[in-house]
Amino acid sequence: MYSQMLCGLCQNRQVLRVGSFFATSFIRAIRFLDKYWSLLCKDIRSGTVDARVTDPSVREAVMKIFKPDPNLADFIEAECTKDSWKGIITRVWPNAKYVTTTVTGTMSQYIPTLDYYSSSLPLVSTIYTASEGSFGINLNPFCKLSEVSYTLIPTMGYFEFLPNRGNNGVINSISMPKTLSKEEQQQLVDFADVKIGQEYRVGDVLRVAGYKNNAPQFNFLCRENVVLSIDADHTNEVELQNAVGNLFPFDARVTEYTSYVDHATIPSHYVLLWELSVPPSVFEDCCLTIEESLNFFYREGRASVKSIGLLEIRVVEIGTFDKLMDYCISLGASMSQYKTPLCVKFEPLIALLNSRVVSSYFSPMCPKWVPGYRKWNNTN
Repeated sequence: MYSQMLCGLCQNRQVLRVGSFFATSFIRAIRFLDKYWSLLCKDIRSGTVDARVTDPSVREAVMKIFKPDPNLADFIEAECTKDSWKGIITRVWPNAKYVTTTVTGTMSQYIPTLDYYSSSLPLVSTIYTASEGSFGINLNPFCKLSEVSYTLIPTMGYFEFLPNRGNNGVINSISMPKTLSKEEQQQLVDFADVKIGQEYRVGDVLRVAGYKNNAPQFNFLCRENVVLSIDADHTNEVELQNAVGNLFPFDARVTEYTSYVDHATIPSHYVLLWELSVPPSVFEDCCLTIEESLNFFYREGRASVKSIGLLEIRVVEIGTFDKLMDYCISLGASMSQYKTPLCVKFEPLIALLNSRVVSSYFSPMCPKWVPGYRKWNNTN
């Protein structure tokens, strides 16, 4: 990252776009610049590469385009030492036309941060891909973020679609074999036969938005099977993200967050771990707002059955989620594919997060709950 940032800075006026596949990686790069700009300016001023970059081939590649530039170093230093980093991207890379990164689904939480750093440059999500391969492309890259859809390309892979309960279904690629029951095999539909408005899964949850000729177009909704659950409650990442979005009246700017169920208490309770900026006086109100935004069964468990304990917010040190990313990568996660998990169940990750907690707050009362609504409303 240091070498890439160094090259990007020394060619700052040639850079026409900035970004990375996921918003989390790109924001981390901006934080990296915030941490190391002084060292980077020193190298730009002298035309050297810091000794901590030890790979000979990397050093050789950087030096091919590198030369001393004191004026550029002074310019970058002047921008990085200003009181605010608002618009730092367009200030350091003045010819950048857009930010390319994935901001659909729960990645939308990073839009305000990206807008802050980029002076609201267009955010462009160009391709839908996964570890197994590329699935589709965004044919209208400058559309509204709420309208982003990806056209699945028939020549990129073979797909089978398995409708499921109601409006849900499952999408399976031939590269991701799954043992299906005889009944499920009879329900499979072809690539061109999926229905507009229905939802399907491929590790992610997708909704069919339309067609381009005979190729379906999908909206990305969320990851599959990211669920917090204690009793009858099942909270997926979309619901959790929507609940966090309801904190805007408190001027809460959530930088990063994740969650887990703490079974060490009786009854068990939801724990949200956040890097966030909120006035201390409103933390308890934030807890209650989150609870009142969750589904009927969660609120029933809290207010009536008493099977769910008080929701807890634990505030962690700045940089905790960088540490989480580093640890996941050390276990084999891909740097380019990494996304902050919105729910953690792996005990070493929970231990890492809890080791950096600086304060915690609980909901001051039970959320509102009206008996009988489950018959027609099982979401809110």
